[in-house]
Amino acid sequence: MRENDTIAAAATAMSSSGIGIIRISGGEAFSVMKKIFRPHNKQKDMDRQPSYTMHYGTVEDEGEVLDEVLVLLMKGPHSYTAEDTVEIDCHGGRLVMQRILEAVLKAGARPAEPGEFTKRAFLNGRIDLSQAEAVMDLIQSRNKMALKSSVSQLQGSVRHQIEELRSGILYETAFLEAALDDPEHISLDGYSEKLLKKVQNIRAEIDRLLASSENGRLLKEGIKTVILGKPNAGKSSLLNVLLGEERAIVTEIEGTTRDVLEEQLQLGDISLSLLDTAGIRNTEDLVEQIGVERARKQAEDADLILYVADSSRPLDESDEEILELLKGRKALVLLNKSDLTPVVTPEMMEKKTDHKVLLISAREEQGIRELEEEIRALFFQGDLDFNDEVLITNLRHKTALQEAKNSLSMVEESIRNGMPEDFYTIDLTDAYRSLGTILGEEMGEDLINEIFGKFCMGK
Repeated sequence: MRENDTIAAAATAMSSSGIGIIRISGGEAFSVMKKIFRPHNKQKDMDRQPSYTMHYGTVEDEGEVLDEVLVLLMKGPHSYTAEDTVEIDCHGGRLVMQRILEAVLKAGARPAEPGEFTKRAFLNGRIDLSQAEAVMDLIQSRNKMALKSSVSQLQGSVRHQIEELRSGILYETAFLEAALDDPEHISLDGYSEKLLKKVQNIRAEIDRLLASSENGRLLKEGIKTVILGKPNAGKSSLLNVLLGEERAIVTEIEGTTRDVLEEQLQLGDISLSLLDTAGIRNTEDLVEQIGVERARKQAEDADLILYVADSSRPLDESDEEILELLKGRKALVLLNKSDLTPVVTPEMMEKKTDHKVLLISAREEQGIRELEEEIRALFFQGDLDFNDEVLITNLRHKTALQEAKNSLSMVEESIRNGMPEDFYTIDLTDAYRSLGTILGEEMGEDLINEIFGKFCMGK
């Protein structure tokens, strides 16, 4: 019955700002509004006002005027939740918003749970689960391309792709079921070969979507970029230059950085999650040893390693250890302190590694633009314009696609092994269901609650 309650929450942060919004949704939303709202035009009958209209007046609680407000009316099903919805636009500020929300709750609404407005939009069929998840991705977007991808998904790009795949699977499943039920009128002669081609085409499309998930992850979460090097190679200086501010402590004392420092960097269209680490070397200092071990661990999980080497000092066993860590990984070798007399040249370093070697000076801010261009080239081609290609940015979607692919592979195997046709329908149905979970079909209430529980209050 809680799903039939009228709910309310602050839709904007309760902080000093020009505008604050209190949202009310449910069958009694208009009734709740009328108990506390007094229109400026006292002759105005709020029951007779059309949808998508805004009205000026005051919010009152037991005769006390709390604020001058604008009230927006949206009648279901043409609202975000597909229910009657009221938004009260008041002045921003913790106290005034809190007082108005308390008045709304006193008038008959209950506090909304995290994500409950979007959950109702999903349960009422206005959006599917992939679109609901895109709402949260939209809110958390870290860069322009992540924002573009989230908007595309919110508009149904993932849904359209999944529905098309499911439609093809459903057609073949229905044909098989009909043929098995009525073999006298529907022949399956030569059908296995036709089905094999159809299944292969669908699986190829799923492979394409799965292949996009890596780019999708990088756009959504940012490129995990670990800065490695010996003590005093200039790792923290590089971090500060890239960020444009003094975030890491820089001294001449070796071992100044003892733990991992993480910062977010916007690099044009993409985001980097930059991790400055302890200098890698053999040390008797227990705390520094822990920092060095954490640096190695972060390097194992990195999308990109920036190896900073001091070009004014000879390479030693610590450099050799770092070069070993780079093998088989995406990495750039940065010969720092290029403004000093070099001891290590790019030619010398290129003999030791297959990775791109760049000359930089963190102190003089030289070579930084070239570094940024190389990072982009390592991960993306061109201007990050995917021509409206659907990117899989959600791990749950990726898992469901992989499960569907596995089921279709079982169909292919059954066809090649000459199995009876009723075996095909089992795996086709499994693939159909797996894809359906992306849209929110056949999902348990606990999982749905878990997904929406991650949303912010008021959304």
